[in-house]
Amino acid sequence: MTPLISLANFIDRISRSLGLLTAWLTLTMTLLGALNALARYAGRFLGVELSSNAYLELQWYLFAMVFLLGAAETLREQGHVRVDVLYARFPPRMQRLLDLFAMLALLLPFCGVGFWMSLPSVQSSWAVLEQSPDPGGLPRYPIKTLLPIAFVILGLQGIAQALKDVVALVSGPQAVPPLTPPETPTHG
Repeated sequence: MTPLISLANFIDRISRSLGLLTAWLTLTMTLLGALNALARYAGRFLGVELSSNAYLELQWYLFAMVFLLGAAETLREQGHVRVDVLYARFPPRMQRLLDLFAMLALLLPFCGVGFWMSLPSVQSSWAVLEQSPDPGGLPRYPIKTLLPIAFVILGLQGIAQALKDVVALVSGPQAVPPLTPPETPTHG
């Protein structure tokens, strides 16, 4: 079962890296939002236009990136919303079985359908190099490309979770290492 855990750990590292990226994107998005608000008010006061549609759309793009790229890390940390009324009362083995069922019967098909359904929109967007309809806006085709990529990344994390569940069910919970906190860079 070690190769399965190695594969799951590799996928976990990808999700963890994307989680760290989304933390930085969130900070950037917040700072950009504050800058947009300040530029708008300062522009009114000074009588010049200091904000632009590009800045507003960039803030929206960053939000989309945070949402789409952060989903896999949230799954890895088991941070998605659950209806915990009964789940918390089940023994760990039953919880693993339910998690495995949810990954295989719900999450992975959802990711597959989402990937498949997003492709025509992305292809159409790239075919015409879709631009924002707003003056000074950004191109739309790069951000639309992130949608099928995000479904793949989330699906891979779902596979990692399912692998960990299978290993824990077959070999016991001690065969699956516990979640570790994200690695933080050290200075020195």
